[in-house]
Amino acid sequence: MAEHLEPKKRKSGMQAALVIDRPVVLVGMMGVGKTSIGKRLADRLGAPFVDADDEIEKAAGLSITEIFAKFGEAYFRDGERRVIARLIEGAPKVIATGGGAFVNDETRILILERATSIWLNADVHVLADRVSRRSHRPLLQGKDPVTVLTDLGEVRNPLYAAANIHIRSDTSPHGRTVENILKALCA
Repeated sequence: MAEHLEPKKRKSGMQAALVIDRPVVLVGMMGVGKTSIGKRLADRLGAPFVDADDEIEKAAGLSITEIFAKFGEAYFRDGERRVIARLIEGAPKVIATGGGAFVNDETRILILERATSIWLNADVHVLADRVSRRSHRPLLQGKDPVTVLTDLGEVRNPLYAAANIHIRSDTSPHGRTVENILKALCA
């Protein structure tokens, strides 16, 4: 495994800011808040934010739902791996991944070797409440979110557990989750 370089603190006036020297990649189930927390985290770190799903859609010229419908999940996961590999290169940034990205062995190894991975974990009922507000999730189309998320969690949670840092996401404001991430990055 690649050497993990610890984040440094940089003095900026009276306030110390955390400086990251490698990408921070957020992983976890759909609805856990990777994008909204990731944007806030990037702002606090003074780093760029990138949503891997947005980048996949740009690269394909199709929505994720369309990619799944036309080509299937295996095709999508291969494109997702290539996009994440590209995003990890270059200046350190905060990257939100799709819920299934870290499940792919090649993608998980890539993230673990070249980034600081953070597993955002939440109770299945919190996730179900969040995902029920939007209809763009292909794996939930026409299905009960609690059942799907419970089944996915049984498979995915042991893989997410390989992440460098584990953070609980609950019904508290996302700002509190960001504070918990910053504390963990400094530890």
